[in-house]
Amino acid sequence: MKACRREQTAFTPVWLMRQAGRYMKEYRDIRAKVSFLDLCKDPELCAEVAVTAQQRIGADAAILFSDLLLILEPLGFKLEYTEHKGPVINGRVASGDDVVRLPEVDPNESLSFVFEAVQKTRKALRPGMPLIGFSGAPFTLAAYVLEGGSSRVFDKTKKFMREEPLAWHALLDKIGRAVIPYLNGQIRAGADVVQLFDSWVGCLSGEEYREYVLPHTRKVIEGIRKGVPVIHFGTGTGPFLKEFSEAGGDVCGVDHRWPLDQAWRVIGHDRAVQGNLDPEILLGPVPQMREQVKKLLDLAARRPGHIFNLGHGVLPSTPVDNVIALIDLVHEMSASRQSL
Repeated sequence: MKACRREQTAFTPVWLMRQAGRYMKEYRDIRAKVSFLDLCKDPELCAEVAVTAQQRIGADAAILFSDLLLILEPLGFKLEYTEHKGPVINGRVASGDDVVRLPEVDPNESLSFVFEAVQKTRKALRPGMPLIGFSGAPFTLAAYVLEGGSSRVFDKTKKFMREEPLAWHALLDKIGRAVIPYLNGQIRAGADVVQLFDSWVGCLSGEEYREYVLPHTRKVIEGIRKGVPVIHFGTGTGPFLKEFSEAGGDVCGVDHRWPLDQAWRVIGHDRAVQGNLDPEILLGPVPQMREQVKKLLDLAARRPGHIFNLGHGVLPSTPVDNVIALIDLVHEMSASRQSL
């Protein structure tokens, strides 16, 4: 929380995206008994997964166990998770009329199980341990809808964006109107910080981002309850990081493709940053990891407002002992720097 506010800390705090996931045996044991979607809709299990992960690796924050796409169901889409293809979203959006037909979302009615998961997680965490809530950003959620799932080229998304600009803006506006109360509901339930994931936005150019995305993301961030730190994260944003940072937020996430010191200069030192170790570093030997942690901490230069994280999520094949070693290294090495 201090790092979010750019206050001095005794060491650099660290948490990891997907710190509760397939790399961890405890998570795999639960998933062997329930489907992913059923897990996401079971508040007790969500709390167990989130708390177990935070305690197992010693991270400085827990993140709600949920999924970016749950909000799409009350928007009128059928959501499935397949073993090989990942998420599959069924529903048609090809025109402005289709966007108009999408229902307005009241998260208190349709996503109450997420708020219950926040409450149960908050209660199970030790006092003072920050809990991070989250949502997908309007662009990423719209891309999932238009692509029908994951994509590498986002051709359907870009085609709709360019050929149906009025419908595009209407779609992102409708999604944004759902995301704002969704995040505020998580805050009321006990989230201390919220992160807005724009995982797919790096497929755009800076000009496209400014025209088609920036106003909607800014509107969402401005709608989040004041006084609660907001982390704004995207991947592939290096070429338009300045525009991305203009959307707002107290903390700007940086992926591993961009040097942290350069990114922080572009974002501005009046903002905190989060990142940005390459997740693949955790697959290698610990001495190599130590070297990379040192380089990253050197780039941060002991400036207040750095939250250590990966440039993206923990990879499923990551050894859990390496994750624990990473947390320990960040704590150990950054504490010694703070005492200099």
